[in-house]
Amino acid sequence: MTGNSQRKYRADYRPPIYLIDTVDLDFDIRDGVIRVTARHSVRRNPQVIGEGDRWWLDGRELRLLSIAVDDEPVADAALEITATGLWLDGLPDRFTLTVVTEIDPERNLSLEGLYRSGTILCTQCEATGFSRITYFPDRPDVMSRYTTRVEADAARYPVLLSNGNCIESGEADHGRHYAVYDDPFAKPCYLFALVAGDLGVIRDTFTTASGRAVALRVYTKHGNEDQCHHAMASLKDAMAWDEATYGLEYDLDSFVIVAVGSFNMGAMENKSLNIFNTACIFAHQNTATDGDFARVRDVVAHEYFHNYTGNRVTCRDWFQLSLKEGLTVYREHQFAIDHGSPGVTRIEQVRMIRDVQFPEDAGPRAHPVRPESYVEMNNFYTITVYEKGAELIRMMARMAGRDAFTTAVKHYLDKHDGQAVTIDDFVAAVEESTGLDLAQFRHWYGFAGTPRLRVVSRYDDGRLTLEMAQATPATPGQKSKPNFDIPVSVALFDDAGRVVREPEIVRLDKQRDTFVFEALDQAPTVSVLRGLTAPVRLEFDQNEAALVRLMAHDSDPVSRWDAAQSLYMATLKVAVSAHRNAGPMPELGAGVIEAIATLVADPPEDRALLAEMLSLPSATQIGEAFEAIDVAAVEAGRRHVKRRIAVRFETELWALVDAHAPRGDYVFDRDAAGRRRVFATALDYLAGLNTPAIRERAREVFERADNMTDRMAALNALQDLPGEDRDAVRAAFAHRFADYPLVMDKWLRLTAATEDGDAVARVRDLLGDARFDFTNPNRVRALIGGFVRGNPLAFHREDGAGYRLVADEILRLDSLNPQLAAALAGLLAPWRRYAEPYASGMRDALARIGAAELSDNTREIVEAGLGEAA
Repeated sequence: MTGNSQRKYRADYRPPIYLIDTVDLDFDIRDGVIRVTARHSVRRNPQVIGEGDRWWLDGRELRLLSIAVDDEPVADAALEITATGLWLDGLPDRFTLTVVTEIDPERNLSLEGLYRSGTILCTQCEATGFSRITYFPDRPDVMSRYTTRVEADAARYPVLLSNGNCIESGEADHGRHYAVYDDPFAKPCYLFALVAGDLGVIRDTFTTASGRAVALRVYTKHGNEDQCHHAMASLKDAMAWDEATYGLEYDLDSFVIVAVGSFNMGAMENKSLNIFNTACIFAHQNTATDGDFARVRDVVAHEYFHNYTGNRVTCRDWFQLSLKEGLTVYREHQFAIDHGSPGVTRIEQVRMIRDVQFPEDAGPRAHPVRPESYVEMNNFYTITVYEKGAELIRMMARMAGRDAFTTAVKHYLDKHDGQAVTIDDFVAAVEESTGLDLAQFRHWYGFAGTPRLRVVSRYDDGRLTLEMAQATPATPGQKSKPNFDIPVSVALFDDAGRVVREPEIVRLDKQRDTFVFEALDQAPTVSVLRGLTAPVRLEFDQNEAALVRLMAHDSDPVSRWDAAQSLYMATLKVAVSAHRNAGPMPELGAGVIEAIATLVADPPEDRALLAEMLSLPSATQIGEAFEAIDVAAVEAGRRHVKRRIAVRFETELWALVDAHAPRGDYVFDRDAAGRRRVFATALDYLAGLNTPAIRERAREVFERADNMTDRMAALNALQDLPGEDRDAVRAAFAHRFADYPLVMDKWLRLTAATEDGDAVARVRDLLGDARFDFTNPNRVRALIGGFVRGNPLAFHREDGAGYRLVADEILRLDSLNPQLAAALAGLLAPWRRYAEPYASGMRDALARIGAAELSDNTREIVEAGLGEAA
């Protein structure tokens, strides 16, 4: 780490010594350099007493030209400059601070602060990117009103944008022009934004509930405007939904989105000027799948919802990140459920928790939703903070009731408008509004790990007894865990699938408890933890007959899907174990056969749910079911079961392909997307048979497709079927979409995930290709991420070549883009979860990275991976 690296602790929080009421910024954009003049109105914080008059300002890779207090240059004796900021001494209680710096966006490959993405100048200031623009207390509890003036060459940068309303614009000398923006709402510096470039635009208007007209614009590189209309429609849907659901009306005259190609994150909610990765804005049927359309819809909504839950009320410090992100992800989830297939949308959310968050909570970087310490904050934009944080919000909403919880959110926003607050402030507001006692519930925010919920069912003479117990494994730094307050949804069904007890919530708030249901005519089938009412691992032994019954009749789509997953998992575990022990591979059990036969004979009305219920658990879920992950055995077991299903149900799968084949013009809605999902699922199963008929059908689908979803279904079906058909469609795909970077990212993923041949050598060749942009996070994630996640047998090659490839790229990236390098290092960190020889190979690669001089970002991840086990 750098010599100035320090671990920050939540317990060490101190309020800022000085507050900044107003910030006036002037950006003078010239070739190769930007001069930034920052003028701040500063006053001592009246709540801080006895802290002296020494003030720290963050600043990185800045050229300081001048610094003055009340227009008088700061004396050398009162100024101490370091690599990460500066100290000012001897300051008065009130003063004006003027700082002039120069920055070079061309050399800024970290994609933090102000940088260049293609021909566009743009910013990314969360979490601490503003310190790459000027010297400033880069912390979220310093909230100020901003006025920003931007001046640049009018021909090269005809579009000049910043936060708030444009209050002035005009011509300047020598072919230049300027624009001045005023943001009337106080905000932390991480929400500052600036964009300058030659951009295309689409425009629209939204009329608020009170009758105000809000001007909407989406900017992008010229030629990409036709890919932005879905994003614009999604923005309007989000604005209307937030008014209808929470009564929250947009508060400025305009809302602007800018799509850029180089961006470390998905998007950024800067006040009134959202900056997006193109991957989260572009959606056209020719270039984007149904999944892409849904992601654009949901990310646009997420960033818009931050206008209140994140911007108007923000977090006091970065340990409180889930205050804004957990709540806003929950709101995004609500919006997605209301605008798609409710059951399948929730299934996708549950899968995210189980496939990504649960392993994170069981790995070397397990941390609470509200972390206690960090070295580099960018490492804590995690699935735990976001998605588990949203699940905690969801639990409170379930316990309170949706309407009561919506009222509680409004109370929280009214109470803390314009403030930087904490998670405890939010929970307290929920208690005040709903009357809930959440004292024990707060443990969810302070402790890492996934609780295990053990359920035992006993029936005797009309009485059902459910014995529930909880236990949470140790995690790094937290050996012992308290009892959590766990809401558990329970419903009971009879042998015919009829409801005999309506769903209700019971709360397990001690280590073990018993819940009794009386007056039952027969032993019921129990549906428990319906919809995943808490982020816990359920341990509940149910027989095949009960699972088949739930899969066919449960009124909760998530529970139906869960029953199917449990049925499949039982066979998958036997298959994985058989491969590990060189034993005979199993046939499909009678329960699996009956369940699938019933499903295809009487499918749910929601076709997307049919596709989900036909799909096997992921390789991640299978691996997590074992003490140590044997990659080869997991892959072999999953392929075996998938092939046995294809063989047994070949006729039914072909019928699904024919019944759900592409027809009519493309439209993105629930029914059409569900049809395409069933088609792709059935096609994928049949591909495992590797017959001439399936090759021919896949190629025909590709050639006739009028949309990217069906095209990708064909490409995925041919993925592991080497030969003329696959080569022809891949070549045609690459040729047709060579000028569409996001589509070529799909091609990179497919190429990296192809198992035949030497995948490691193929990926190295692509990395060395002059056309591959190593500085673009989307390209790197597509190729390296596609290799690691899409080709586990190659990544986990026993000779360690896959690990060495990833380690090489981490070391090459770290000095350029530490955020991206750290994210890739996280792929190697959980080596202890793997069987040999995988564990040793991953550990050795991680140790080789750790021996190099690294950024704080990557060093923190590597040291967590190499540290002591929990």
